[in-house]
Amino acid sequence: MDVFSSLMDGFATALTPMNFLYAVIGVVLGTAVGVLPGLGPAMTVALLLPVTYALEPTSAFIMFAGIYYGGMYGGSTTSILLNTPGESSSVVTAIEGNKMAKAGRAAQALATAAIGSFVAGTIGTTLLAVCAPIVVKFAISLGAPSYFAIMVLALLAVTAVLGSSRLRGFASLGLGLAIGLVGLDVVTGQARLTFGVPLLADGLDIVVVAVAIFAVGEALWVAAHLRRTPMQIIPVGQPWMGKEDWKRSWKPWLRGTALGFPFGALPAGGAEIPTFLSYVTEKRLSKHPEQFGKGAIEGVAGPEAANNAAAAGTLTPMLALGLPTNATAAVMLAAFTQYGIQPGPQLFESQGPLVWALIASLFIGNFLLLIINLPLAPLWAKLLQIPRPYLYAGILFFATLGAYSVNLQAFDLGLLLALGALGFMMRRFGLPVLPLILGVILGPRIEKQLRQTLQLSAGDPAGLWSEPIAVGIYIIIALILLWPLLFKLIRRNRPGNNPLIPANSGGADYSD
Repeated sequence: MDVFSSLMDGFATALTPMNFLYAVIGVVLGTAVGVLPGLGPAMTVALLLPVTYALEPTSAFIMFAGIYYGGMYGGSTTSILLNTPGESSSVVTAIEGNKMAKAGRAAQALATAAIGSFVAGTIGTTLLAVCAPIVVKFAISLGAPSYFAIMVLALLAVTAVLGSSRLRGFASLGLGLAIGLVGLDVVTGQARLTFGVPLLADGLDIVVVAVAIFAVGEALWVAAHLRRTPMQIIPVGQPWMGKEDWKRSWKPWLRGTALGFPFGALPAGGAEIPTFLSYVTEKRLSKHPEQFGKGAIEGVAGPEAANNAAAAGTLTPMLALGLPTNATAAVMLAAFTQYGIQPGPQLFESQGPLVWALIASLFIGNFLLLIINLPLAPLWAKLLQIPRPYLYAGILFFATLGAYSVNLQAFDLGLLLALGALGFMMRRFGLPVLPLILGVILGPRIEKQLRQTLQLSAGDPAGLWSEPIAVGIYIIIALILLWPLLFKLIRRNRPGNNPLIPANSGGADYSD
């Protein structure tokens, strides 16, 4: 088989001592910077670009691949331990992962994240090697109507994780969509919500927003309550996953992988949408839905698998089409250009050895991540035992460093403080922060696809359902909207729920 033989040649190249060393360096660096709030794999690759001028292209890209996968895993560590995502794709992991950590199950949360990352990364990389031409062909066949429908589905699905109050959830989502509007209109060039400030013309960077709302907001909230509540040392708990944890994790790993890879391969995809959808799916399918919001392990296993599968899927359009779908892929594309290599349909033929060595290094990096990070799960969990004043002082330092490093503008520090105050007020009044982040991420994308759709249909709303994929998604949306009503009607019509029939009449007990 041609793919198999090419992949074996790639392994032979990637496993040479020097290239293997670069893979180890990339994985360690990626994990380290992924752990720091705001410092993600994209920034690390960008900072290391000048360092790799003297390196051979194959060695450089093997190291970049390790940084990419390592950063994806490292971002989940701060999400779980500190409720501070290192990447926007790790936002969902914070919901249940941090609750598990506070319940003394940090090591289990980190373990299921590590194993889920390995499973999803291995399957995703295999799909990248085998199915890339098929997936890319499907992805480029989708038009703006289908992309718009997919994103509307993601916005609707987030209602399942809005908490007890839908009104507060939609208020938070509205704030996020408003923040996403800041900047120049992509079509007309009209400034929106910039208030005459030129530095707002490019909009608000998602890293600054996420770090401010999560890290700064959390730090301010903890600081406000330090004197009111006694300091508690959160227990680390058992250092390994139990039988029940394995039983509840393996299906979410597979489902998260199935969601993550196709979305990562879509030109308008990325890792954010499948992680949100994975969380919603696991909440609906779980036998323990009452644990969601309190530390359900499925809510960590599924999104983390989706995150890492999407990371593999992201490389599909980048390599085969020259089309990056996230910041890290865009920086890697710049790195290809730096070496005079143009990703696209001819890349597998013109640079076959480099591409297959890169894909093989993803398998190697994925395995290295497992053997390096899994034994360290209890050690990472002990971060929770650091006294909170020191811990959150460090978080604020790295959050400030990460926000400033995005654009090297002092203006971003002012935004960080303002949005951090917003994050504090959201916690004060019970507004969930997750819908805000979703609105910031998806708002501009939804607007772009909506306007493209209406332009193609000359303003006719029928253009929104002009593609079969879009029609199918709208059917799914209708089912999601109608299902709670149908479920209530079904329950109401059950004999045990009929108010006209006494619960204990005739000897049969229908009270349950």
